Amino acid sequence: MKLSEITIFENDDFIALNKPAGLLSVPDREGKETSLKRLLQEQYGKIFTVHRLDKETSGLIIFAKTEVAHKHLSAQFEARATKKIYRGLVIGSPFEKKGSIDAPIAEHPAKNGTMIIHRKGKESLTDYEVLEDYGIYSLMQFQIHTGRTHQIRVHMKNLGHPIVCDQIYGDGKPVFISAIKKKYNLSKTELEERPILGRLALHSFKLSFKDVNGDLKELEAEMPKDIRATLQQLGKKK
Repeated sequence: MKLSEITIFENDDFIALNKPAGLLSVPDREGKETSLKRLLQEQYGKIFTVHRLDKETSGLIIFAKTEVAHKHLSAQFEARATKKIYRGLVIGSPFEKKGSIDAPIAEHPAKNGTMIIHRKGKESLTDYEVLEDYGIYSLMQFQIHTGRTHQIRVHMKNLGHPIVCDQIYGDGKPVFISAIKKKYNLSKTELEERPILGRLALHSFKLSFKDVNGDLKELEAEMPKDIRATLQQLGKKK
């Protein structure tokens, strides 16, 4: 993977990329796996973390190139002055097509790295809207006003419509064309059907923030091929 292929915008202060699913944003504690930050460091030298995306989540992420930009951008994320829009495919058809989930999130007392809704947790607010209802699945848009770990995933589980292919908060099942198309036949070369979508169907879609000069930057990351292909098949069914 070349960084140039996933770069959305770049200037002297920061770089914005469309992170592929399955790639760490920043190195984990063990440091054995490749991360986007490490790839950037190999090319640019000094790189500063502004925010993170889950390993399984694809989409828009920004890294600062200077200390000044890092301080400026990080302050906006901490002050909730950035607009963060995600898109995702969820299981089923939510009854309320638009709304807000205001439910505090805390770490699970027994399961490391897993979050739960708990009254003593940190304030967590997600606005949601159903963009397209396909019956078995729905395409949704989310705006998060807080940046809690797994926020959208936990809130959607709580709503009863977990993100598709979510192995922690949903059923983790991949999407097969045969589940969408009634008359689907394997090709002669295939021994078994491959999933059309086999990873967390959550994507960081848009980011709005002010750059170092105070100018508004509105960036967008195209949905990845696997989600687009799934939506195309769902659209045909509909």
